[in-house]
Amino acid sequence: MLVNLDIEPLYAQVATFIQDLIMEGSVKPGQRAPSINELATFHEINPATARKGLSLLVDDGVLEKRRGVGMFVTPQAREVILAQRREGFAGDFIAPMIDEALRLGYSADDLRDLVGRVAASRGMYR
Repeated sequence: MLVNLDIEPLYAQVATFIQDLIMEGSVKPGQRAPSINELATFHEINPATARKGLSLLVDDGVLEKRRGVGMFVTPQAREVILAQRREGFAGDFIAPMIDEALRLGYSADDLRDLVGRVAASRGMYR
């Protein structure tokens, strides 16, 4: 269920949920995305909220509407999502991490070491 109201509105969380399905390969280009009613039921949200989230993805070229059939993942969906996420990565993740590191008193070298250890533990250097 989507419930993180502090970070972003529910409709944006719906869009992110679908983007995540596409990025992890659960929904591939050409496949039907979950419907408005499926999303509304699964996440216990208003169908208008689910519709707004899907509309964001249509506007971005991630999904395409097929009248009477549903919404389908476009061939370029993964690349569109990747470009959007890379564009916001520094501001959304790196800047807040550095701000918190400063509050905690980490030096630049300590932070680099910490990031390196975490990256290694996640398999980034394999």
